Amino acid sequence: MLRLKNKRLIIKISASHNTVHGGKMGLWMLLLLHLHLGNAPWIEGGEEVWGLNVVCVSLPAPSNVSISSFNMEHTLSFLPGPETPTSTNFTVEILRLRRNRSWKPVAGCSELTAGQTCNLTQAFKDPFDHYQARVQAFTPNRTSNWTMSGWFQPLTDTMLGPPDVSVSGCGNCLILKVRVPPTRGLQLHEELVFHVQRTRDGAQFKLNLHYQEEITISYLQPGVEYCVTVTVKARLNSNAVPSKSHCAFTSPPQPSSSSLHVVFGLLGAFCALGFLLIGLVVYGSQLSFKLRRRLFPRTLSYFLLQSHNHGNASPECSGHISAMQLHKEGSADSLLTVHRHVEPLRSSSEEGEENFL
Repeated sequence: MLRLKNKRLIIKISASHNTVHGGKMGLWMLLLLHLHLGNAPWIEGGEEVWGLNVVCVSLPAPSNVSISSFNMEHTLSFLPGPETPTSTNFTVEILRLRRNRSWKPVAGCSELTAGQTCNLTQAFKDPFDHYQARVQAFTPNRTSNWTMSGWFQPLTDTMLGPPDVSVSGCGNCLILKVRVPPTRGLQLHEELVFHVQRTRDGAQFKLNLHYQEEITISYLQPGVEYCVTVTVKARLNSNAVPSKSHCAFTSPPQPSSSSLHVVFGLLGAFCALGFLLIGLVVYGSQLSFKLRRRLFPRTLSYFLLQSHNHGNASPECSGHISAMQLHKEGSADSLLTVHRHVEPLRSSSEEGEENFL
């Protein structure tokens, strides 16, 4: 038995029925080794070929081979095995369960590099069939083991994406416009599940309705905000992503009773303040008028007395009008009375002077 090691190849040569005696068969075995060293197939685990046991040290196999699907768009992803050379390429093949069960390469996925994915949308033509994929790493002189994925059925395993939703109020109801994403011509959306939640107190309920582009949710409270999420439901597929929460008021929000009380209270306070200002203005005008009536006769009497004194009135005449009388009698009537007393006195004094002369 001869063991040779060359370029990470371990080759074991065994002669089942012949024995090397004195080199008689050694030359033939060396010639056979030379012929098969470059052309021997890469067989893992060892296989007897023309009397030779050939064992190959292969590349690390890929890992985490999986198929993901979103709205009937299928993608295969994988990770390189540990210590995989950077120059390694990868190839992908698929198998259909209902056909002849033969592996077929995928177009565009025969020389992938690490980090790339394989689009299997065109390869998985029948949404009701089951498929399996496998990935192999290879270099110009080495290959790896195949790594299989799980079985995949496009119709049941795809993920249905969230629909586009718009919400508007209509009094005591909400109008929802729903548009589902395309699924490559397949009508997978049979029902819509509505999750409705009242923002004020968190009360919620669910509705299952047949798919329509415009749907009305009635019997809601007017002037209240509601938030709605929509999920697509299919008969053969339970994988769905709900939409984002969309909120709207059923009608314009009405002010609460506490707000009305505040508004009415402020309005009453402003009215009371306005009446108070008006009363102050009216009362002030009346008070100023009375003061003017009381001050005007005194001023007029003062000027009359001054003019009389400048006219050389006798002390007797001026003595009849005392300061106390002017202070007590401030009206126009008292002024006229005093003025009448003054005039006769002035006329009698004048007559006395004439008689004296």
